[in-house]
Parts: sequence; structure tokens; C-alpha cells
Amino acid sequence: MRLSQIRDFVAVVESGGIRAAARKLGVSQPAITRSVRSLETELHAKLLRRTPTGVVPTQPGRALFARARAAQAELRKAEEEVDQLGQTAGSVAFGVSPTSAIMVPEAINRFRIQFPETRVRIAEGLPHSLIPMVRDETLDFAICRRAIVKLDSGLAFRPLFRNDFVVVARKGHPLEKASSLAQLADAWWTSLLPLDAPDGPFAQAFPPTGLFVPKHVIQCESYITAIKLIAKTDMLGFLARQLLSDPILGDSLQEISVAEPLPSFAVGMFTRTGAPLTQVAAAMAKAVIAAGRSHAGGSEEASAV
Repeated sequence: MRLSQIRDFVAVVESGGIRAAARKLGVSQPAITRSVRSLETELHAKLLRRTPTGVVPTQPGRALFARARAAQAELRKAEEEVDQLGQTAGSVAFGVSPTSAIMVPEAINRFRIQFPETRVRIAEGLPHSLIPMVRDETLDFAICRRAIVKLDSGLAFRPLFRNDFVVVARKGHPLEKASSLAQLADAWWTSLLPLDAPDGPFAQAFPPTGLFVPKHVIQCESYITAIKLIAKTDMLGFLARQLLSDPILGDSLQEISVAEPLPSFAVGMFTRTGAPLTQVAAAMAKAVIAAGRSHAGGSEEASAV
């Protein structure tokens, strides 16, 4: 396989058609067609099929696309790293979950001292959206909560600190004096995760105490919207205790302390195994780790990083 074939194939899949790919790459349509057909011949597999809405990959095509895009990302990083040696430019992209976003300002301040000219992209999301972006190298790394599921061989996890879930409500909430989950079971709740997520706070908090998961739960995948729902309505939610130290949230939200033990979780860094970070990505990761230790307050897990 030639790099040009990989480039053309990826462009067709990402663009959804031969014409769009040719326009994107600045080459002719016949050249793209010949390139993809020669790739199919070499691999002895049909990689693309036409549909009424465009061109889509076949099952072998999807398998190749996942690997090819990661390979392209590695080559771009290699080229960029060669250009960066001895310089302070380049780019880095990383993801953060709402739980880990609190330490980003400190990390960025540390990083900018050493690399003031570097382009930085920060993506926010939940682990199920960030981790695939690390796997295909859209992101250099991600800082988020570790789910209880086993990691696949393509990913590595480095713990930074542990955090606890707590029940939160708006200040002045009618149930602010409640002291047990049973007293909160009939309230309206909002959740960032699906209720049946095995690593979610609802599944780990209610059933182990003999309680049913609340019936009135609105799943909200937007962190900002979920916070607004809790702050502006009588809905309850589970948040990381650490987030309440943020003055913006602390002014409008409060913890409802319950007698039952609530789940804790590990926050750490996801990277792709076998793919070393570039110079600037490694520097950003180092800044994030330092900020994580600072926010963990010297906890046992943070000191083990």
C-alpha cells in the first residue's frame, strides 16, 4: 500500500463521495477512483459501496478506515514532531470530562510558560465520547473517569486521583435536610449517564442499599444544561464532590449529605498504547498531571502517579 492510496481512501470515506474527496485533495475524480481501485486490488477486498446518499465503506473498508486514520494521525505527529524539535510551536489536542475540567486552567498556565506559541485544542465530553477519540488519535490524550469495564489492549490508563459522588441540589431545596437516599427516591433527578450504566452513580448507589432506582430521571448529556436543571429547578443530581469547590457552582448548589455510602471513582489519563506523545503533547500531559496532584491534595493515588 502507498501513502497516497491511504490518503485517498480516507478522504473518500470522510467526505462521503469521490467528487467531494477529489475537491478536498485538489486532484481529479478519475485519479481518486484509480487509487481506490488499486488499493482494493492489492487487498483483494471491496472497500466501498455506493448508496443513494453517497459512498460508504464496506465491513472490510470500515476495518481499514479505523487503522488508516490512526496511521495518518501518527504520520502527521511524526512530521510535526520533527518540525518541533528545538522549537516551541506545534499543536496538542486533549479531552476532559466535566469532573477533570476543574484542573485545566492550572495546567494551561503551566504549559504556556514553556510553549507560548503552541496551538491547543480542548474537547469536553463524557468518557464514552472521549476515549474513542484517543483510540483513533483525534486526541493526544484524555483526562476522565475510569469506567469499571476492562480496557482494550489499545489503551492505557494512568490514575491521577479519586473522587466521590455526592447528591447535590439547589440552595434552599425543599429536601435539603434529607439524610438518606430513601427520602430522595421520589424526587426528580437528572443524570449525565444512562440509568442502566453499570459504572453510573445510580446503579452503584441505590440497588446496593435495597432501593429501586428513582423513576423520575431525565438523562441530560450536556453538563452545562444538567447544572442549570439542578440550580434552577427542584431536580437532584450526582456530581463529583470536587466540583463543589468551584465558586461558580458553590454559590448555587449544595450537597445533601446522606447516610448511605456513595460510589467513588478514579480520574486519570487515557493514552494510546504504542503511540508515544509528541514533545508538546508530553509537556501538556506533564502539566495536567502536576495540576491533578495539586487538586488531589497529595492523596495516595496522586502520589503514586
